[in-house]
Amino acid sequence: MAANPIVMSKQREEVVHGVPTEVVCTAFSNSILVLVTQYGKMGTIVYVDPSTVGDNVSRPSLTTKVLLGKDEEAGNKPVLLAMALKDKTMEGIQALREVIRSCQVW
Repeated sequence: MAANPIVMSKQREEVVHGVPTEVVCTAFSNSILVLVTQYGKMGTIVYVDPSTVGDNVSRPSLTTKVLLGKDEEAGNKPVLLAMALKDKTMEGIQALREVIRSCQVW
């Protein structure tokens, strides 16, 4: 009998706006880790915490805090997001959103 994995993880590689991009999403019992890189290493690490208090009851507001790296403006479990991006355009970020969703573990 196969045991369930301790943590669920998915990964995907895709070319986003001409740049090879790797995404790994891992679900832990209390949070989610999302790694996005176009350099083959971790970059800026951002903590994203959903709050149930917001202007719109159906959409939680998000509080972000840069834990490591450069602070740039840029489920209901906290997310730890690590990014190392070459393409920081809005189009590139929107394309990354789809790649991240394809690895969704929450």
